[in-house]
Amino acid sequence: MSEEMKVCPNCSSAYGYSVGSGIYNCPECSFEWDSKEGETKESEVELHIIIKDANGNPLEDGDSVVIVKDLPVKGFPKAIKAGTKVKNIRIIEGDHNIDCKIKDFGAMALKSEFVKKA
Repeated sequence: MSEEMKVCPNCSSAYGYSVGSGIYNCPECSFEWDSKEGETKESEVELHIIIKDANGNPLEDGDSVVIVKDLPVKGFPKAIKAGTKVKNIRIIEGDHNIDCKIKDFGAMALKSEFVKKA
């Protein structure tokens, strides 16, 4: 295995490491990519992702959103309350397609169906 590190095309972490056969893994976001095709594939995926909020409005990176229903969080004694404003979201691929930071909760992944554009 190579000791060379590569920048993760998903989260831009500089700590991507080789797991063999030209495949790299990111320790920060767990993204796995092929060193020859990873960046091209990721940029193509980002162009085709269209995420919509609870009202059908398209969301983009950097938007502010408002939570539309109380969301219980595992490991926390209280839920994220409806009406909580979240700034500077990031659109990601997957079931929980919004990555953000919420005051008093920290980094979270949310489903777009539980937010509306602010």
